[in-house]
This record gives sequence, structure tokens and C-alpha cells, in this order.
Amino acid sequence: MTTPQPYDLIVIGGGPAGEKGAAQAAFFGKRVALVERMPWFGGAAVNTGTVPSKTLRETALYFSGLRQRGLYGIDYSLRGGLTVADFLRHTEAVIEDQRRLIRENMDRHRVAVFRGEGRFADPRTIEVVAEDGTITTLTAPVVLIATGSSPVRPAEIPFDDRVIYDSDSILRMDRIPKTLAVVGGGVIGSEYASIFTALDVQVTLIDGRDRVLSFADRAIAARLQSRLESLGQKFIFEARAAKTEIVGDGVRMTLSTGEVVEAERALFAAGRQSNVEALQLEKAGVTVGKRGLIPVSDKYETNVKGIYAAGDVIGFPALASTSMEQARVAMVHAFDLRYKEKMSAILPLAVYTVPEIGMVGLTEEEAREKGEDVETGVAEYRPNARAQIIGDSYGLVKLVFRAGDRTLLGCHIIGELASELIHIGADVIRNGGTINVFIDAVYNWPSISDSYKYAAYDGLIKLVRRGEAIH
Repeated sequence: MTTPQPYDLIVIGGGPAGEKGAAQAAFFGKRVALVERMPWFGGAAVNTGTVPSKTLRETALYFSGLRQRGLYGIDYSLRGGLTVADFLRHTEAVIEDQRRLIRENMDRHRVAVFRGEGRFADPRTIEVVAEDGTITTLTAPVVLIATGSSPVRPAEIPFDDRVIYDSDSILRMDRIPKTLAVVGGGVIGSEYASIFTALDVQVTLIDGRDRVLSFADRAIAARLQSRLESLGQKFIFEARAAKTEIVGDGVRMTLSTGEVVEAERALFAAGRQSNVEALQLEKAGVTVGKRGLIPVSDKYETNVKGIYAAGDVIGFPALASTSMEQARVAMVHAFDLRYKEKMSAILPLAVYTVPEIGMVGLTEEEAREKGEDVETGVAEYRPNARAQIIGDSYGLVKLVFRAGDRTLLGCHIIGELASELIHIGADVIRNGGTINVFIDAVYNWPSISDSYKYAAYDGLIKLVRRGEAIH
């Protein structure tokens, strides 16, 4: 045990929330220590989740020629002899570069980094247990918990990371299978299912709900399903894996419906749980909820004064983008910096399926459930010149707006660049704008952004059909 080293702030976890929280406080002159148990920075976002899966998606699209099929009308087939290493080579390069950038950011802000498992000794004292068992003691009036999350592994599933994987271990797959069963139609399951479908793997996605991406606008989710079915993906809804067995070099799954699914490999995307098991939160008096989630205030402070939490460890929305902003806001309040005091209530979300999806605000179904008199405006990618140039004929922009005053309530996009385009709609919603913003705007031509204008015109046409005057 070492003599306690004093700091203004101790951050536990070097993922998106931990990095940005540490940098925010250090930028304003605070003495910051960051504790990271892994030999690298970035958390799940950089090392096992966000960055790897999105890079794998782009690599799959490149090797499969899927984009070129729409562009040239040629049925490209996958290059022969490809291995998992071929697909992960670029992924590993991107991961390493992101780790380097985070390391440089910590050095630039003079954040002291301690490698080891962080745990509370009391509300103001953190013990860092190194790999060799030595303990370093740190103290600070403010602590930020940013330990992230890990995949849930149901006890009844025989995970072996050879035949049956979770969303972290799937990237260690030994070979590209001919068949894959994916259990879970949420973001992670849908993304990986579509990536492997793009690689000409026969994928069967199983989910207990009645559709994929149950939180998405129904029309957008239906279009995604239709597109993936056209590429050969199979969907089984309102079913769960009642019995899962490893049989030889494959998996046999008996569903609650009685149907049997056999595949060479299986991915279970059964949600995630907070990484709090080693923190000894009871010694700090911090309250913990279901699946390890830490309840926080609107300032991201826990029930213990001076202890904050941000990112996956506090639950929804558990996005890298929101995790960064939560940590920044937490540090502003922790040190009364009077800078960024709250996070935007308008949160854009992207699902990196093939094709990708962007969404913000209310879905059409949510708006109607709230009692809003809404109308929608839709623009297909198909007639858009830029979409034709890049070969995307499946995309769509959908606007959800209040019929009476045309205020934009939601925006939903499926197709190339959806994750980028969605920010245009998000800005209009955040500023309380109407679909007239798109009518009045000038967009480059050819550009897919121009679809916003035609979706707005479609909405106006529907208002005219309702007998409303347009002025």
C-alpha cells in the first residue's frame, strides 16, 4: 500500500466517457488521475464494439462488392480465399490509431494514468490494484465512474467463443461461416446479422418481439427487413432459444415455437450489463440498480455527493456520443465550471446495419400515441441523382411533423450516409423548426441532403389533400 496521492479528480475507466471527462476537467486546470484496467484506452467503443463493428461493416461492403452491385448492375461475388484476418486487418489498424489518439489526448492534458483495477476504499479514496498485485492509493474530492458495460451471458447458453459468441468475442471468430444464427434483433444483433449477410453468409435472426429494431419507426424497420430478406437473410420473430446445444462443429437451437435452427456459428446479443462488480461500491455507499446500473441525477451525480457516473454504466441511451457529453456535463457541475451545463435533449441515433439507419425525435407511432395530429413527408432515394450515382435505390427520408403548425417532431432515414444526414434533422428539431426550413434551404445538387426538401414537399402535398391552405 502506497502513501495516498492527492488529485482533484479520479476517473475510473478510459472509454469515451472517462477520456472526455478527464480531458474536460484537466482543460480547466484540475489535477486529474485516470484509472484503466486494460493495457489500452477506448473501452468497448474502440476495442470491441462501436469502432470494430463499424469498420468491419465497411470492410464487408468493400470485399462483397455490395455497393457496386447497385452501381453497375453486376452480381459481384466475394473474393475467394478470404480469411477472418483479411477482414480484421483494417479493423485492427483503426483500433490502434484510436488508442493512440486517446493516449496522446491524455498526455496533452497531463492526465496521470494508472494501470490496474480501480476500487473504492471509501467515498474519496480509490485503490488501484496492478496486475502484479501492488496497490496504489489515490484520493480526490471528486470521482467519475466510467467503467462501461459488458455483454450479458445467460447461464443457459453454452458460450465457448468458438461456436457460440457474444458481441465482444464475435470479432475473434476463427473463420467466416457459411451459416450463422443471431439471437437478438436490437442494434448489435441487427448490425452483425446484416454485416454477415453482406458477406453472403446465410443468416437467421431470431427475436422474441414481432419485428426487428422495435424502437425504430415501423416503416423504416420494415424497409430494412425487406432489404435484408432480398439479400437472403431469414427472420424468425416471436420466438426465443429454449434450448441451445453445441453439436460437433456447430450449434443446434430449439426455439420456443418448436422450430429447430442449425448453424455453424451463433451470436447471442442479449443486452449488456454495467461493469461495477470490482468497484466495491458498497464502501462508497453508492446505490446500484438492476444489471449494475448506477442511478444518477440530471447532473450525473450519484446518491453520494462528489461521486459522478457517466456512459454505459448508467444505462440508456448507452451510446459513445452521449457518454462523452454526459461526462463533460458531469465535470462542469462537479467543479462549477459554468461551461457546458446540460446535454441536448435531442439525441440522434444511428444503427450501422446494411443499409444504415439514422433517427432522431419521435417515430410516427410515438407521435400518434401522444395524441399529436401528425402528417409525414417521404422522399425515396431512387429518383435522387446523387443516390443514383452511388448506386443506392433503397434509401428513404421520412419526416414526422405536426399538421397544424408543421413543426418537425421526428426524422428517420435509411440508406447510404443516413448516420451523417440525420444531424440536419436533429438541428431543426432542437431549434423548434418546421418543415419549411427544408423548403427554404438550398442544398448542393446532386446531394442526398436534397431529399429533405422533397420529403418536405411531400408533406405539404398531403396537407393540401387534407384541405389545408398552404402559404
